[in-house]
Amino acid sequence: MKWAIPVAVLSVAGLVPVWLYSPGAAHEGEINEVAAPPAQEQQTVPPATTTAPQTTGSAPKTTGSAPKTTGSTPQTQQQQQNRTVAGPAVNTSEGTVQVQVTLQGTKIVDVKALRAPNSDPTRMALPLLKQSALKAQSADIDTVSGATATSEGYRQSLQAALDGAK
Repeated sequence: MKWAIPVAVLSVAGLVPVWLYSPGAAHEGEINEVAAPPAQEQQTVPPATTTAPQTTGSAPKTTGSAPKTTGSTPQTQQQQQNRTVAGPAVNTSEGTVQVQVTLQGTKIVDVKALRAPNSDPTRMALPLLKQSALKAQSADIDTVSGATATSEGYRQSLQAALDGAK
């Protein structure tokens, strides 16, 4: 009985930090992969101020015209065919998950998380889920161990985005 008071006092003293603990900013909010797209760098080149060397004689004359190009370049055509569709926000036990899929024709070329819980398991799972979706070319992807709720929300949002793209 003589140890009861010191044990009670030390137990309360040990629990005070637990009661006062609040998670830091790293544990709050959501992940957003497309919040700020990278800025495109533009390089400006000053106009050239060189002069052509003087030659004597005449340059060979050519007849005909340079070939004309009409239409758009393959890169422009590819950009025109790409379309981006956002899936709905899916509420899970860990937080809200929403994905955006980029399609080129019927091929999935990119998947980004618009919203996802900001937790270690989710941060670990998102690249794996993206890789699985790109490999499977569908929403039929495996659940990432430790991030089951996020995986299910990701799958549901991706499937809805794919359905909406049809």
